[in-house]
This record gives sequence, C-alpha cells and structure tokens, in this order.
Amino acid sequence: MTSPSHRSMRPSRTPRWRPAKTAVPTAWAAVAGVAVIATVLAGCTPGDPSAEPEATSASPQSPGDGGEGAPSGTGAPEGFESYYEQQIDWSGCEGGFECATVAVPISWDEPESGSMDLELKQLPASGDREGSLLVNPGGPGASGIEFVEGAEGRFGEPVLDAYDVVGFDPRGVGASSPIVCFDDARKDESLSKDFPETEAGLEGAQAELRAWGEACAENTGPQLATVDTQSAARDMDMLRSALGEDELDYLGFSYGTKLGATYAGLFPERVGRLVLDGALDPTTSSADVSAQQAVGFENALRAYVEDCQSGECPLTGSVDDGMQQIRTLLDEALDRPFPTDSDRDLTQTLMFYGIALPLYSQGNWPLLTQALDEITTTGEGTTFLYLADFYNDRNPDGTFANNSAEAFRAINCLDDSGNPDMAFMDAQAEEIEAAAPTVGEFFTYDGLTCADWPVPEVEQDFDASAAGAPPILVVGTTNDPATPYAWAESLAGTLDSGTLLTYEGEGHTAYGSSNDCVSGAVDAFLVDGTVPEVGTTC
Repeated sequence: MTSPSHRSMRPSRTPRWRPAKTAVPTAWAAVAGVAVIATVLAGCTPGDPSAEPEATSASPQSPGDGGEGAPSGTGAPEGFESYYEQQIDWSGCEGGFECATVAVPISWDEPESGSMDLELKQLPASGDREGSLLVNPGGPGASGIEFVEGAEGRFGEPVLDAYDVVGFDPRGVGASSPIVCFDDARKDESLSKDFPETEAGLEGAQAELRAWGEACAENTGPQLATVDTQSAARDMDMLRSALGEDELDYLGFSYGTKLGATYAGLFPERVGRLVLDGALDPTTSSADVSAQQAVGFENALRAYVEDCQSGECPLTGSVDDGMQQIRTLLDEALDRPFPTDSDRDLTQTLMFYGIALPLYSQGNWPLLTQALDEITTTGEGTTFLYLADFYNDRNPDGTFANNSAEAFRAINCLDDSGNPDMAFMDAQAEEIEAAAPTVGEFFTYDGLTCADWPVPEVEQDFDASAAGAPPILVVGTTNDPATPYAWAESLAGTLDSGTLLTYEGEGHTAYGSSNDCVSGAVDAFLVDGTVPEVGTTC
C-alpha cells in the first residue's frame, strides 16, 4: 500500500484518479534539469460567512437566457440571483490572457452562507468569436488556470478561432479558496511513506489518513464540506450566466468528464457542446474505480515493457519476465529504499509514482527506461525520485507547487466515501492483485481513504442520464491507464445522448495528444456541432 494522498490512477487508500500529467516533456533527456510544471498559486482564504458577495465592475457582457422562472433570464435558483447576475471584469494578464475573479456561494443550499472566490483566466478568441468554452483538465485538483496557459499547444485552430477558452480553478483548488491541510514538510513526509499490506501496515495507513482529515478540517474550516463535484457543477452554471451564454460549451478531461457529466445531469436544458475526454462515469463506485484502474495501469505497463524489449532495454527475457523484474524492484524498495543523489531515499511509494507517471503518455516511456536503467545498473533511484516529485508537484526545495493532493482527497471523499468494511476490502484486494499482479497492490483497500474523513459524503442528486440534453461527445483511448476505455463506453451508455469517439492507442486522454482524426472530430463538434458517426474509431 502506498501513502495516503492523491491519485489519478492511483494507489488506493488515497485518491482515485489524478490530474493528467500530459505536460511532462517528451524530450526530457536530462531528468535532473526538469522543472516542476505547476507554478505556486497565490491562495485565497474562504470568504467571511457573514459577508455578501461583492459585485464585480461592469463588463460589456450581459447575462444569458436561463431556465424557467429565473430572474433576468439567468437561470438562477431562488436566493442566488446576485451571483448569477455578476458581470465579469476581465483585465489583461501576462501572455495575452485575461484574468478575473468571481464570487460563488460557500453553499448552494444556503443563500446566506457567505461567498468565496473563483479565479478565472481566458485566452480570447483569435477569430470570429462564437462564445466561451469552459475547460477543466482533471484531477480533481488540477488547475484550469494553468491548463489554459497551454491551450495554444493542445487545442485546434478552429476552436481557438471561435472560442474564448476559459479556465478556472474549481472551488477548493489552486487559487480558488484552496483546501489547506498539512504544511509542506508534513505533506512531503506523508507522500513518501510506505504501508505494507499487513495488519500493522493497514492500521498505520488508516492513522495517516485520519491525520490528513484532521489537518484539513482544522486548517480549512466549514468550506471543507462544500467542495463536492455537484457544487462545482453549479458553479459552472453560474459562470455560464456570468459569461453571457445561454448554454454551456465545455471541454473536460479525466475527472473533468465527471464534472461535465454532473453538469449535464443537473442542467440538461442548458447543455451546449460538451466534450468529455478520458471519461469517468459518475455512476461508477470508488471500489470499482480502484479495481479497474489497477488493470488499466497493469495493461499500460505491459505495453511499455513489450515496447522497451523491442530495443535496448534494461528488462530482460519475456514480457512476463520484465513485469516480474519491475515487481522485484518494488519489493526491494519496500525492504530497503534505494539511495538517490540527494538526502532522500526512494521508497516503494515514490517508486510507484515514478513508474506510473510516464505511462500517462507514450512519448514519455523513454523516461521510464532511463529510470529503470539507472536503478538496475547503479542501484540508485534518482530518476525515479524526479519522476515521483513531478507527479506530486513537489519543488526541489521541498515545497509544493499547488494543493492538488489536498483537493483530490477532499473532493473524492465528498463524492463517494467508499466501502470501509474490512472483509469486503480483503476480498477485493485478492481480486485486484490477481488481475494486476505487478501494480495491483497499490490500488487495494480503497475504503480506508475516507473512512475517517471529518465531513460526510454528499448525496448524488441529479439524473446521470442527462435526459433531454443534446448530443454529448465522449472520447476514450483503448489503453488509457488512468481512465480505462471501459469507462468511456460506460459513460456514453449512461448518457441518453452520449456518442463515443474511440482512439486506438496508448496514454491518458486523446484530444490534442493523439492524431488528426481525433482532433478533427472534436474540433468539428465544438465549432460546427457535427456529431461523429456511431462507431467512429481513430
């Protein structure tokens, strides 16, 4: 078992799916020279519960037409009109972007709960503007602000011409009234810990997870109970209104697909053009997420080993032999952590992160080869440690670039707290490890993650089929490790209007990182509303 924290694939008893690390440089020859991708975000503190939301200054945009009975046509629920009627005051920020802050209620159930801030960044349309495209990169816990900064390298020109691409840090994430738990030193310690699959190890893991929750409750306060996905989806509807749109056009990756599907379930009549890439079906339980991710990463690792052994590779023999060699290294790291070129050792947990990270993109497989070559020839884990730090957004000085680990747990535990029954987890652990003998151990005992979380799970209160919504495009990659292809099939089936676009390939998510077939189909859907034919495969 790995230490509690976040996960996108991820070792159980911690988060369930992590932000896609698609920004790892594909030509990373000198690992020691890489910089952590995320910048330190200036955190905001939760709003004063007694305060009313502040009105932002005037903008040329006007509120869009909303649902039945909504004041001013915004679609605002009763008591929340002032939020929906905000006009966004965009100001220029570095790199040709525009930045703004909007207020959202701490609780969408209580108009008088007070407000907190959401931070926005947009890349204005380069051509004839059609509207705004809201985007989310995944997580939960990934920054939409940072994601927009790379939009020109990932999004198609037709999309960039037609849309203001709008990124936001969801509630509790990054710059948007962030969840706060451990200090950096304690967080670093926790993310490095190993917990063997023994009675003592499981007890230690649960105690560590409990400490996370206690720290989050103490340092975040009542806001901790309001960062669930349904609340974030309601924030997006408010943003739709503030952006002056009648319908929401949206592109979500990884966890962002769950956020988008939740929006569609809550507001099917306000769905515009939704693309959900690297899909997660909101009806899938946390236990099933863990079990299926284990198989997804096992399959991705097998594909890597087979490819590695076709050339110069530190893994010898058959593919099964290569997988066993990786498992042996993981076992050795648990018994005796590997030294590195720093004063930190490579624990089993950190080695697993270092193995998993390159599997998000086939272009990064050479990094895994480099790490394996180093550890098998020199007995050192320096490269694996750099990969693990990249995964955890850890800076070289021991600080962390963002609060993705904290937000990841907080959001997941509110959405689905899992099954903490030990007999159930014991039985599932046997099944997972049989199906994924190399990495399955890191996805077991999922129910411990939220067993002692200090705030209760939020009941799902929306129609997962999004009945009445227009066509929604679901994109799935056949050997996606973090969001297995079966989830895309499931989500497309759950949504009444879901259409599945398949990419045959490796890696996590497809749009902007696969081929022209996928990019062309997504661009055509977003810009022209063209729905791919049923069964389209790229």
